[in-house]
Amino acid sequence: MSRRCELTGIGPMVGHSVSHSNIKTKRRFLPSLKTVKVTSDSLGQTFSLRISNAALRTLDYKGGLDAFIVKARDEQLSIAAQRIKRQVRAKLADQAAAA
Repeated sequence: MSRRCELTGIGPMVGHSVSHSNIKTKRRFLPSLKTVKVTSDSLGQTFSLRISNAALRTLDYKGGLDAFIVKARDEQLSIAAQRIKRQVRAKLADQAAAA
C-alpha cells in the first residue's frame, strides 16, 4: 500500500537524523495518513479515502469534498479521487443545466 495522500498527493520525504555529535544518517519522513469516510454533498454518497491530516483540515476549510476536489489538479489526485471528481463535475453540470 502506497504511503501517499489521495487528495493532495503528498508522500514520504527524505532527510537526515542529526545526532548530538552532528553525525547525519538518512531517514524518511512519512506523512500522517488516516482512512476517513468523506461525504459528497452533490452525490449524496460517502467515500472512504486515505488522506493526510493536513488534507482533512483543508477539506474543512474549503467547505467539503466537492469544493476541494473540483478545484484540485488531476496530477495530485489518486485514480479513485479522479473518478469521484468526474462524477461530481457531471452532477454539478446537470444541476446547472436544469436550473
